[in-house]
Amino acid sequence: MSAAPVDPIMIAAFEGWNDAAEAASGVIDHLLETWEAEQVAEIDPEDYYDFQVNRPVVGAADEETRAITWPTTRIYVVRPVESARDLVLVRGLEPNMRWRQFCAELIESADQLGVQLVVALGALLADTPHTRPIPITGTASDVQLASALEFERSRYEGPTGINGVFQDACGSSDLPCASLWAAVPHYVAQPPCPKATLALIGRLEDLIETSIPVGDLVEQARAWERGVDELAREDTEISAYVAALEEARDASDLPEASGEAIAREFERYLKRRRDD
Repeated sequence: MSAAPVDPIMIAAFEGWNDAAEAASGVIDHLLETWEAEQVAEIDPEDYYDFQVNRPVVGAADEETRAITWPTTRIYVVRPVESARDLVLVRGLEPNMRWRQFCAELIESADQLGVQLVVALGALLADTPHTRPIPITGTASDVQLASALEFERSRYEGPTGINGVFQDACGSSDLPCASLWAAVPHYVAQPPCPKATLALIGRLEDLIETSIPVGDLVEQARAWERGVDELAREDTEISAYVAALEEARDASDLPEASGEAIAREFERYLKRRRDD
């Protein structure tokens, strides 16, 4: 690595159970495309992946040779333009086995790179209408961090994925960890979901205190929504269901339409306009 990362934040996303419509891993892909990235580590897949579930891919390395790409988790360092701190990006697959050992490797890498905060990204399927803003919820590893980030402590009880295990491992290692979750409409679960990816990016900007160029994501999100609108118009049952979700969502959002909430959204809008 050319130089040690400066005051880095680690951002992690894993394909699989935690990644509805690939919205979370889509954030990492976007960041890797937006800023110059340097791969600094790669986890040995032999210890964590079932290759009959996540098969390696063979392809042409050049005109004369072929190469195999193994499914694994890779770690990158990016240096955002006009930012005082670097980012450590983790992009991979939810492991099939040895989750605690897998998390220990990631935490060791975070320690070696001087990571100050871990942000795990996830996406789940939910009863939310595609016509409204994608809900983003945040949790943190301890009360103090949750308060500082204005998050609530998670009250979820039930099955968890690698995000939950990784967050717990970070907490046990005294490494501050937060997570952001996008709620993807369950009736359009197929990837991609650029609207959910865009929503995660918007909330992530607040955590890393750095503006993230969105490129074509805004238009992709609009096109996605228009496509789902057309789908709903062709099916009266889906159309009625979406209308019911809209009514329920609008009713639940009424208490949130406070002056303070509106002011926060307006400040975020102005910040993005200045950065553009």
